[in-house]
Amino acid sequence: MDAKITLSFDGQIINQAKQFANDNGISLSRLTEFIYKQMTSKNYKTLEDLPISDWINMVAEDAPEYRKHHSRKELKSEFFGSRSKKK
Repeated sequence: MDAKITLSFDGQIINQAKQFANDNGISLSRLTEFIYKQMTSKNYKTLEDLPISDWINMVAEDAPEYRKHHSRKELKSEFFGSRSKKK
């Protein structure tokens, strides 16, 4: 059973992901599902444990920054703050 979710990403990242998905004959939704399936199929404890983290480290311009939010309020504040900066 499929379920819909809403995610917000940088527009350039979405365009690159769409192109990657298209080049590989898969929809962006199925590509995202595949990535989530890979992340949740094993008992990974941290983001650094994910197999994709090595690839991210190779292609990232800077070291990845993993931030933990301690509250829902903090997460909402950061999200809406980043949205207003783009306008």
